[in-house]
Amino acid sequence: MKSLLAAAQYDVLCIGGGPAGATLATFLARQGHRCLVLEQSRFPRYHIGESLIPHTFGIFERLGFLSQLRASAFPVKHSVRFVAASGREATPFYFSETVPGDRSRTWQVERSQFDQMLLEHARTHGVEVREHLRVDRVLFDAQGRATGVRIALPSGGAVEVSAQIIVDASGRACTLGRQLGLKCALPELRKASVWGYYRGGKRLPGIDAGETTMFMVPGGGWFWYIPLPDDVVSVGLVADPEYVFAGTDDMEAAFLHEVARCAPLMERLVSAQRFGPVRGSRHLAYLNRRTCGDGWVMIGDARTFLDPIYSSGLYLALGSAELAAGCIHEALGADDVSAARLGSFEPCLVAGVGVIRRLIHAFYDPNFSFPKFAERFPEQRANLIDCLIGDVVNRDLSAFTAALAQMIPPPAPLGSNLPPVDEAALRQAMQDSMVPGGDDLCISGDAAGGLRLTAG
Repeated sequence: MKSLLAAAQYDVLCIGGGPAGATLATFLARQGHRCLVLEQSRFPRYHIGESLIPHTFGIFERLGFLSQLRASAFPVKHSVRFVAASGREATPFYFSETVPGDRSRTWQVERSQFDQMLLEHARTHGVEVREHLRVDRVLFDAQGRATGVRIALPSGGAVEVSAQIIVDASGRACTLGRQLGLKCALPELRKASVWGYYRGGKRLPGIDAGETTMFMVPGGGWFWYIPLPDDVVSVGLVADPEYVFAGTDDMEAAFLHEVARCAPLMERLVSAQRFGPVRGSRHLAYLNRRTCGDGWVMIGDARTFLDPIYSSGLYLALGSAELAAGCIHEALGADDVSAARLGSFEPCLVAGVGVIRRLIHAFYDPNFSFPKFAERFPEQRANLIDCLIGDVVNRDLSAFTAALAQMIPPPAPLGSNLPPVDEAALRQAMQDSMVPGGDDLCISGDAAGGLRLTAG
């Protein structure tokens, strides 16, 4: 097999062109680093996860992406509302209660369009993007440092591309996590989801038209109701797998059965028409037991995914990308791509994820509700809204979590029930991916966005 091992051909190679990969590469390209993004799909492509939270506003501002969002047809989101199974609606949590001005709003995005916009934004800042190329595996040297990737070409065969740092932003594919045996399901957050799309669903008047509405169902589950462009709403159920698939293994049948049982949701959909397939996932939550190493780091869903309850997935993708980009920039400047240097952003990110996990744990407890919490601890209402908007990184929220603990005991540390990393197996997995010898190749792009390979 031929190999591409031109020294320092790329500073950073990013596996995946979704929001995490596009954001990280844009930040780094603007700092003068040569970045290659490899995406196995051709954009636009379908993706779930349409609801942004307001704390993404600052990231988009620093990314230079706000003008595109403001010019888009994406509905503006000002709040989130919880509706009990009885139909009783709680007072909406308006983000403007704690965030002034434009930063108190965000958007509900149609992901195929939104993701393509972010990827094109990366291109305009000098990021080299290649679509429809699947990374087969990450390559390591004899010391266990990531040095490149092997690409499976659509026409057959493979080539290898080198870079100083490999970033796994492959989403739920978890390229490195699967390759190194690091990905594990989280049994304490065992939820399934099924979802579909409707045209003509009711929207609330005024600034509530773009809100995320959450309809509770018996047994600790809930529906999301997210307005999208073109009179489309996204509707999805999240609950225990045993509840979702109690009567049938068929995703469409399970979805339609639960929609029909949720009277407050049906009132919104009384004149709506469903279109397209029903999609789903039988197990949502997972983590990787190690998320960085020498020459590599994971971001976004390639690191972990907990639950869609607070629309935190896109925020954590964008936030981890920005934090990791800062560490990568410093690592390249210091000529030090060690795990310690590349992962120096992780403690503050992990602490923020821990707060979100506490909220997830509380939400699924039948004895807990946010309205009750806000009534009992009115001094914590502002902190609660801050958590709902994603303001959890580099924040001291100990008073908030202490108040939560008075209503519901905290869960065990995330992943504490998982087996530790098998270091011998990890080293063996890296050795199995050591860079082989071969011809050096140079890579360049043509007008069609393809690859040209020439012997070095």
